[in-house]
This record gives sequence, structure tokens and C-alpha cells, in this order.
Amino acid sequence: MLMRSSRRLATRLPLVKSVQKSLTLSQTRTLASAAPQPESDKSESSGKSSTPFSITPAGIAVSLALFGVGGYLGYSRAYASPPTFLYPETSTTPLEDLEPPKYASDAEFDRAIEEIAGLLGAEHVSRDQPDLQSHADSEYNCHHAKPDEVPRVIVFPGTTEEVSTVMKVCHKYRVPVIPYSGGTSLEGQYISTRKGLTLDFSRMDAILEFNKGDLDITLQPGVGWQDLDEFLKPHGLLFGPDPGPGAQIGGMVATSCSGTNAFRYGTMKENVLSLEVVLADGSIIKTRRRPRKTAAGYNLTSLFIGSEGSLGIVTKATLKLNPRPAAESIAVIAFDKVEEATGAVQDFIRSGVSLNAVELLNAKTVYCVNESKQLSQKLDEKPTLFIKVGGPSQVFVDETVKIVKRISKDHNVQNFRFATSETEKTELWAARKIFYWSTLKFGRETVSPDVNVWTTDVAVPISQLATLVKECEEDIEKSGILGTIIGHVGDGNFHTLLVYTPEQAQIAMDLVQRQVYRGLEVGGTCTGEHAVGYGKRTFLEKELGDTTISTMRKVKMGLDPLRLLNPDKIFKIDPNDKEH
Repeated sequence: MLMRSSRRLATRLPLVKSVQKSLTLSQTRTLASAAPQPESDKSESSGKSSTPFSITPAGIAVSLALFGVGGYLGYSRAYASPPTFLYPETSTTPLEDLEPPKYASDAEFDRAIEEIAGLLGAEHVSRDQPDLQSHADSEYNCHHAKPDEVPRVIVFPGTTEEVSTVMKVCHKYRVPVIPYSGGTSLEGQYISTRKGLTLDFSRMDAILEFNKGDLDITLQPGVGWQDLDEFLKPHGLLFGPDPGPGAQIGGMVATSCSGTNAFRYGTMKENVLSLEVVLADGSIIKTRRRPRKTAAGYNLTSLFIGSEGSLGIVTKATLKLNPRPAAESIAVIAFDKVEEATGAVQDFIRSGVSLNAVELLNAKTVYCVNESKQLSQKLDEKPTLFIKVGGPSQVFVDETVKIVKRISKDHNVQNFRFATSETEKTELWAARKIFYWSTLKFGRETVSPDVNVWTTDVAVPISQLATLVKECEEDIEKSGILGTIIGHVGDGNFHTLLVYTPEQAQIAMDLVQRQVYRGLEVGGTCTGEHAVGYGKRTFLEKELGDTTISTMRKVKMGLDPLRLLNPDKIFKIDPNDKEH
């Protein structure tokens, strides 16, 4: 019996050691205080010397035997009822239940980087200041990094196995890691709040497998969506999501982005079939196989999409492809009022008409586009819909345009322009695409050369869109800040672009806060496609509530208990975190 018990104890000793290693000082004291304490020696308390005792081999043997049996019994009891701070029985993890995370010391960090350089090659590890600064922030970010929020090293892996190797080392030394792919995010997703290591996927930019007959493709996270589009064009195919220029697949998965085509093709969640992911301890998993449908197990694919690199690092993605429309054209439709434009869109949807994209530019945005002088002819400076109409033939497109035109007339349309050539099609859609640079250019010319830009987004039920856009327009006008609005109106998502001077920063921040809270009040979300990052954490709490956030935190702690992966993004992981 004792031998069997000894074997069981031996098999569980690694678990004991790992638990002991993970205990904080305060937790160790908690365990110690819970253990039985020997009574003080009476002779000691009376000031008398204690009686000496002798150590004999027999005594040692008996003591060891008693210690072994007692230790096993104590361990068995702890194994059956482990301390709740180690193994909480709750389904959620409130922030106040956590201890602050403990990361590598400077010496430990240097040892980790030395090991990584030895494994990957020193040429794939950089501490050059230009590299560090370019991975810390960008002009696109709405929430800029503080001067000390700069990564200490950039690592450039080339394969999934190298990412796994890096994570094993980082896990051993508790080095925080930020995945970096494209760097076009807006909400501070890659701010190095813990000054750790940044993984740059620019070397992992290969298309690995193309299954034209099955309409899917597998590639690495460093592939740009525009490069993917060029690859697919000769095959008559496209990938649905089309975010801003420079975005790469890894970042698109991390933020669950979408773009203008989301009305027809959906967001990243609807367009990713499978992922290969490296977990915080270096484990490599594949979330599912290639079939279009599966009922096999948990939907881990969707769990990682939109997790912003906080649960695992995407190293491969298998994407769903779509036939490229054989015929496509652009309609530009001007209305007097925003509510007329959104009313028309609601009727488009109810009619079942097939549209590839439905975009709204408010009058101020159209004005900035005209002022940019990048178009050959001016647009009507009114709330305007830009619509992509596509299908299997030109006849199909022409018939669809007739339906769109008829519905638009029911909503007091002021001007309906339909592209009749490839050149006109390209130019009209370019008016939608250049809104950001047109607004920025206008701001630099009329406000100040050193203006900043704040781009935010919300999504609301389409029935609430017109009211919300109108309220935001009025709020911007009263603030004295230059602001334009553009919306993926087909799914109720719209963006506000605010151009402000450094002295107007607080005014811009207040405008964004009011816009988001208005969206939440009518049943919307704080972000339709930019994701949460560092800047919208408070809004997410307001949107979903503490219990839901604590459930997300439970998932985070299950997959990344050391809190290494993109720390401090989406929600707080440190009870001492007082930002945002």
C-alpha cells in the first residue's frame, strides 16, 4: 500500500513543483499560515535551556518514514481540495481576484534574448532604435504610446516552429510578447505597455497552398490583403474583407476586420476556415480542417479571431474565397438628408437586391474629397451613397441598377450617377477610398500643418443610423473641430474622422466618448471593425458588463496564465492597471 502510494506521489511531484514555482510570496504565506503550527517550547518561554537530544540513524529513519507518510497524506488532501486561489471554482475571473503579473527581470530578459538569438540567428533579432520606434506607434494610432512604452527587442521568425521556439523561451523567462502584422491598427493594439518583445511576421509572407477548386487558400500572417488580391485576380477569385491599405492577414484575423465588402461577403469571422496557432507556452494547435462546415468540437477558430493576439499567435490561416463578379459597376446617389439615404438602404435590404458594397459619405466628407482635386469632376456636396453592383453578367448588373434607382426615387434622390466605363468606375470608387487623405489634407491646409487625426467607429442597428449620424454631425459642428463621417451603411457601421490640433486633444476625446455612448444607448457596439485594443477597454466594459468581461478574462487565464500575450489589451489583466 505504501509503495503504491509512493508511486502515486512520485508521479504527481512535477505538479507540486510547478505549483510551488507559481506561488506568489503572499500566497506562500497564506499556505504557511493555514498549516498547523507547533506550540512554543515551555522551557524556552520560561527562559530555561531546552534539553539536548541526540541524532541516531534509527531516529532519522523513523523521522523520514513519518515525514513521507505525513507528506503524502497532506498532499493527497490538498490534491483533493486544492487552494481556491490556485484552482478557483468560479466560472469567471474578476480583476480583483488576480495578483499583478510578474515578468522577467532585466537579467532574465537578456538571457531569454540571448537564447532566442542563438536559436533563430542574431540576424533575426533587432535592438536598433529605428526598428524599436517603428514597432511602438504610428500616426494611424488614436492612442499613442508613452515615451517609455517601446519594445526592447524585435524578433523576426520565419516559420511556425520558430514562433513556437520563441514562445517556449519567453514562457520560461516570463517575457511579454506582442505579435505585429502590418501595424495599421487604430486602437493601440501593439503598444508595448510591458516593454517586452515584439514578434514581427514580415518574413512569414508566403502563400502555402491554393485550392482553386475548393475556393480556399492557406497562407502565413505576413501576407498583405492587397498582394493576395493581385494573386487571385487572374483566377477570377477574391477574398471578401478589404480593410485599409497595408493591412496583413495576421492583423486582420486578430482584429476581425472587414471593410467595404462586408455587406456582401461578411467580416473575417465569416471568411476564415481554419487557423494554426502557437499558444503562450509554445504549443502548436490547428483549430479545425478545411471543409466549409463542421460540427466537430469547440469553434476555436472564432475564439482566436478578434482576440488581438491575446490568446494565441496565428501563424497560418486558411481562408474562404469567392468568385470575382464577372460584371460590376458603381452607382453614386446623392440625397438631401442622411435619413433619406439610410431609408433607401433599408429598402434595398428588404427588397433582396444583391449589392456588393453600400457606403455613405456625409456632406462634409464629399466637400473634402472635392477640395482634394483628385477627381476629374465634382460630386454633389450632399449625403451620398456609393454602391457596388456586381453579378454574373452585365444584364444582371443593369437590372439591379434599375431596382436601386427606383427605390432611391422613393427617398427623394437628388442625383443618380452610374459609371458607364472602367475609367469612370475606378474614379467614382476612388472618391470613397480617398476620404481619409482628403480630410487630412484639408485639415493641414485650413487648420494647421501639425494636426492629429482620430478615427473611431461604432456600429448600430440600421434603423438607428440616421439619427446617430445626425447627432454626431451636430456635435462635431458645435465643437469647432474638423470632422468627417463615412459609413459601411449596409451593416450599420460608421466612422468619424476628427482632425485636431494638440490643444484640441481633449475636445476630440470627448467627442469620441459621446459618439460611442450614443451608439451603446441605442443597442450598438463600441467598435464594428477597429477592435478594442488599449483605447476602448472602458467602452467594452460599458457595453458588455463586468461579468462578461470576467468570463473573457477566465478564458485568457486558462490559455495564458502568465499573461504574456499582448498584455493589457481588450480588458485589464492587472489590478494595479489604472489606465483608461
